[in-house]
Amino acid sequence: MPLFLYVDRPSAVHRLHPIVKLLGMLSLFFATFVSDRPTVALPVTLAVVILIGIVHAWPNIRRLRILLAMVFITTLIVWTLFFRGGTPLLTFGPISISAAGIEFALGMALKLVTFLGIGVVFLSTTKIEEFAWALTRLGMPYKLGFTMTLAFRLVPVFLDSGITVVQAQRCRGFNFDKGNIFERVRRYVPVIVPVFIGALRRADGMAMALEARGFQAKRTRTTYERYAFQSGDVAALLTALSVVGVYLTLWSLGLTAVPLE
Repeated sequence: MPLFLYVDRPSAVHRLHPIVKLLGMLSLFFATFVSDRPTVALPVTLAVVILIGIVHAWPNIRRLRILLAMVFITTLIVWTLFFRGGTPLLTFGPISISAAGIEFALGMALKLVTFLGIGVVFLSTTKIEEFAWALTRLGMPYKLGFTMTLAFRLVPVFLDSGITVVQAQRCRGFNFDKGNIFERVRRYVPVIVPVFIGALRRADGMAMALEARGFQAKRTRTTYERYAFQSGDVAALLTALSVVGVYLTLWSLGLTAVPLE
């Protein structure tokens, strides 16, 4: 099973300029963030679903389906039970359920799932090198941009190390599936030690490799890849700016918030 989310496909989104993809992701994040009402957030969610189909990222969605379901259901239940405002429909002691609470809970659940979907689309169409390049071209210091993108590289490596250790222990007859859930979690604790030791070794090796390649150099850095704006990039950028403009207008008019009455 691949540990990275990038999908190598010749789609129109893949061919976009890295800066356009980054700004497009931020514009969708903004539109989703200001939308508390599910009816307002739904167009962004549908757009993300369409993009997932265009970039052929459904395998990544299937890999994350449990996480998406847990986030949606948990958020929906929590906000429905503990939202304060609106006319109560049902009351259970200190807990009251209102129509405004249900609408707000559905909007929050849809918002968080849309956030995850936007991230999946971006990581499915953008290489780590493109992401780092876009950050530096937007003015972020190279070291900071490298540190941010380093997380996307190391997390899959650490997961792969953990899977390797678990498989090695299974080959030695260690049963991780026996007992209740607390006993199973406790059996995974010894796995942390070799993964942590391996992480320290990789960090030391990476530090030496970066020093050998002049990571601390003060000169302007160059890249092998060259990216040029095309007509499709201009159209995508204008679309992203239009989305931000529309949702900023709706937010300023108070149409994105859930009415409490």
